[in-house]
Amino acid sequence: MTVQRFLHGIDAISTWVGKAAAWLIIGLMLLVCAEVFKRYIMNMPTAWIFDASNMFYGTLFMLAGAYTLAQNAHVRGDFLYSSMRPRTQASLDLVLYIVFFLPGIAALLYAGYDYAALSWRINEHSTVTAEGPPIYHFKTVIPLAGALILLQGFAEIVRCVVCLRTGEWPSRLKDVAEIDVIEQQLADSEFVDEDMRKVAIERAQQIDETARQRGMGSELQS
Repeated sequence: MTVQRFLHGIDAISTWVGKAAAWLIIGLMLLVCAEVFKRYIMNMPTAWIFDASNMFYGTLFMLAGAYTLAQNAHVRGDFLYSSMRPRTQASLDLVLYIVFFLPGIAALLYAGYDYAALSWRINEHSTVTAEGPPIYHFKTVIPLAGALILLQGFAEIVRCVVCLRTGEWPSRLKDVAEIDVIEQQLADSEFVDEDMRKVAIERAQQIDETARQRGMGSELQS
């Protein structure tokens, strides 16, 4: 197995989990709509929906962490980083991953496991609302998310090592980007002619490329 296939394999795992977790948005939306209807139309608020909404949102937030890291989409202060050469970026990233990322995520995984195990042992239920729903399954997401982020973190460390050796960042597993949605919408529009469509897509691509280079560092530098 080549290094690139190894990296893309881990990216694929993080992407699959992130996309699967994204479906929780639909459940969260339905819960909120149901609560709004019951509270303001029927005057019959439901206490457990508040807990369930928190669990849906928390699960989505945690399980999407590895996917976001795989897409290099976490927020960073890049006013200096984006102007660095790839090897300098890789050196900085490698130090930060080893000094801060690995210990922090390892601590999250260790503490999260104990946290979830205790919750299962005592059959823990939410105390935020009266007769709250069980939350031990929700707390299990903490070590699970930690393990996924740690796995993706190892892939990022390998990327740094490869970049230090070659001077170029290895490719990432591509996913649907906002620019793809824009192109599809323009292609299906009946109110934009072909010339304007091409101009709009080219402009959107330029903006997307500029943002990508600022957030991920230009791969054209050597």
